[in-house]
Amino acid sequence: MTLGGLLAGMSVLVLVLLAARAVQAVRTEHKSKRGIDPGRGDTLIDVNYASGGGGGGHSTTIRVPKDPQEYAKAFVPKDASQDGPNERND
Repeated sequence: MTLGGLLAGMSVLVLVLLAARAVQAVRTEHKSKRGIDPGRGDTLIDVNYASGGGGGGHSTTIRVPKDPQEYAKAFVPKDASQDGPNERND
């Protein structure tokens, strides 16, 4: 077997393995449900950071709304116009 034939065979093998892994990933993705169902209330995330040594650090709780519309509102600037981005409020 020549070097070119060996490289071609290995290339085909790699492509077949990648395709098989892609199919497996798609099937697994459909079976496992990610995230949480939309609903009322918030998901609470505790964030704790210790800077080491004697005492420093930070602790906070983040509230993430379960309602997709409320979640999206968190990304809209507070001074955004209700009329759209091209309207002027003079």
